[in-house]
Amino acid sequence: MDKPLLFTPGEGEAIRDNLRIKVGRPEIVVTESLYEPGMRGPDAHIHRHHVDAFWILEGRLAFVLGPRGDEMEAGARSFAVVPPDVVHTFYNPGPDDARFLNFHAPGMGFDTYLRSGYRIPYDQVDPPPDGGRPANEVIVRPPGEGEPLTLGPTEASIKVGGHDALGSLAVMEVALGPGFRGPVLHRHRAMVDSFYVLKGILTLHLDGRKVEAPAGSYAVVPPGNDHTFSNPRGEPVRLLNVMAPGGLEQYLKEAAAVAAGSSGPTDPELLARIASKYDFVAAGPQPS
Repeated sequence: MDKPLLFTPGEGEAIRDNLRIKVGRPEIVVTESLYEPGMRGPDAHIHRHHVDAFWILEGRLAFVLGPRGDEMEAGARSFAVVPPDVVHTFYNPGPDDARFLNFHAPGMGFDTYLRSGYRIPYDQVDPPPDGGRPANEVIVRPPGEGEPLTLGPTEASIKVGGHDALGSLAVMEVALGPGFRGPVLHRHRAMVDSFYVLKGILTLHLDGRKVEAPAGSYAVVPPGNDHTFSNPRGEPVRLLNVMAPGGLEQYLKEAAAVAAGSSGPTDPELLARIASKYDFVAAGPQPS
C-alpha cells in the first residue's frame, strides 16, 4: 500500500523550471505550473477518456474552446473542468504570471507522458473532424461560485462532483473555522483523498503521524491509509479537497442535510450509517 505524501510549498517532481508533478497515480495526476504572460499551453486537443481540470492560484488563464476557438478567461480562485471530447487549449493572457493546479482524472499516465518529453502515447489527440463536443459543456466556476455546503463550523463550495466529471473527480473549496475538530480517523477503500492548503495551517493525521501543512502545501492520501484533518488554531483555514474518483461529496451533502435539520449534535450512529453508503470507513476516534 502506498503511503501518504506531504509536499511543502514548491515541492514536487520537477519536469521543467515551471512545472512540477505533485502526484502521479492511476486515479489522478496533479501538476502545479507557472506561466509567464503570453505563455501558451499545448496545441488544441481533446481527451477521450478523462477530464482535464484547472484551479487558478494566481493570475489569469484564457481557455480556447471548441471548434470555433471560443475564448473564456478565468482569474485567481476560479475552477474549470473540461469534459472528454471538448477541443481545448489555454494560455496566460497577462499581465501577471499565472500559477495553477492541473488535474487529470483518471490519470491515464499523464505523469509518464510528461517525463517522456511528450513522446509516449497518451490520451490526447488532435481535434476530430466533427469538432468534438460543444464548448458550452465546459464548467467554469468563478470565485465563490459552486454548490454550497455547511456542516457545523465548516463551509464548503462543491466546484465539481462525480456526476459532472465521469465520476472521476470531485473538488471542493473548504473553509474550516477556528477550533474545527475534524472527522473521525478514517480511510477510503478506492478513493485518493488530497488537500491543497490555500490559507492558514492545516493539521493532518497521516498514517499515525501528526503534521502541520502551511499554505501552499499539498497532502495526498492513497486508498487504505488512516487519516483525518483539523484546525485547532484561532484562525480560519481555507483549502481545496480533491478526491478521485468522486462520490464522497454526496456523503457530505447528506450529512449536512441531517445536521441542518437537527437542533443539537448530530447522532454519530446516524452519520456512520450515511457514511457506510460511501467510500468512508471509520478507523478510530478523533485524534487529540
